[in-house]
Amino acid sequence: GGQMFYHVKELQFNARVSKPDPAFASLLLEQFGGPNGELKAAMQYFTQAFAMRQPHPDKYDLLMDIATEEFSHLEIVGATIQMLLGGINGELKNAADEAEIMQLLDGKGKKEDFIHNAMLNPQFLVVSGGGPTVTNSQGVPWSGSYVNANGDPTVDLRSNIAAESRAKIVYEYLMKFTDDPYVKETLSFLMTREVAHFQMFEAALETIQPNFPPGVLQSDPRYSNTYFNMSSGADVKGPWNEGKSPGLGETWQYIHEPFEHVVETNGMLDHKPTGTDRTMKSVEAKDKALSQERSKKVKAAVPTGENQWCEYPHNNL
Repeated sequence: GGQMFYHVKELQFNARVSKPDPAFASLLLEQFGGPNGELKAAMQYFTQAFAMRQPHPDKYDLLMDIATEEFSHLEIVGATIQMLLGGINGELKNAADEAEIMQLLDGKGKKEDFIHNAMLNPQFLVVSGGGPTVTNSQGVPWSGSYVNANGDPTVDLRSNIAAESRAKIVYEYLMKFTDDPYVKETLSFLMTREVAHFQMFEAALETIQPNFPPGVLQSDPRYSNTYFNMSSGADVKGPWNEGKSPGLGETWQYIHEPFEHVVETNGMLDHKPTGTDRTMKSVEAKDKALSQERSKKVKAAVPTGENQWCEYPHNNL
C-alpha cells in the first residue's frame, strides 16, 4: 500500500519549556535545518524509500515509517524553538514602539545578548521575525547535499546508522547548553529515538545476506587485505592491520615499505593474493551469482509495461 500524509495536531512528545531562552533557541536550529538534524533524516529516509518500494517492500515500509517520525521530530524541534523565543515574534510586530522588546529582555545584559544573537545569526530574528528558519545554528540554509541515497539497501542502511549516530551526539552536546529541565526532557526523548532508529536500521541490514561488502561485487582478493604503512615513525599495530580482517576474514598483509613494494610489483599489477582463501576465479563466480540473484529480485518486482505504484484496497477503509 502507499500512504497519504496527514497531520495530527498533537505532538508525539509533550514538548514544554520553563521560560524563554532565545540564545538556546538559536543553537537548537542545528537540529531543525542542520546537516545532522531532523529535516535531513526525514528527507534522507523518504528519498531512499523510492528505490526500495518494489524490490524491498519491507525496507520501504521501515524507511517511510521512520521518515514520517522524523518529520514529527522536526515539528517538536520547531515548536520548542518557537516557545524558547517566547514573546519575541509578537514584540517584533510592534513596529511603533521599540522599547517593549527591550523591556521584555529586562536589563542591559539581556538587550546586548539579543543584539549579539541577531548579529551572529541575523536571519533568525531579523528576517524570520522570531520563528524557526530552515538553516543550521549559524544561519546556513539547509541543503539537499545532506541527503545520501544510493539505491542499494546495504549502502543506504549503513548511511542511516551513521546519520543516527551523528544526530544522537548533537543532541547529547546540545543538552550541555540548557539547564531547562523541560527542554532537557524533550532533547533526551529525541536523542533516545535516534538510538532506537539506529537499532532498527542495524536489524534491517542483518536481514540482507550477504551484506558485506556493500553492493554486489565482492572486491579483488589481491588488494582486499593489504595494509600500507603510509606514515613514517613508530609502526602502530591493531586489528585493522594484523590478524584477520573482520568482514572477509582474510589475514592482513602489512606492507612496511609501500614505495618499494609498488615499484617491485609493477604498480601492484604483479601483486598476488596472499593470506586469503579467495581467488580471482571464486570471486568472479560469486560476483556472477549474486549479480543474477539481486538483479532478478529487482526485475521480478518491477513489471514490464504498465506499472502501478500501489493497490487501493477497499476492505480496510
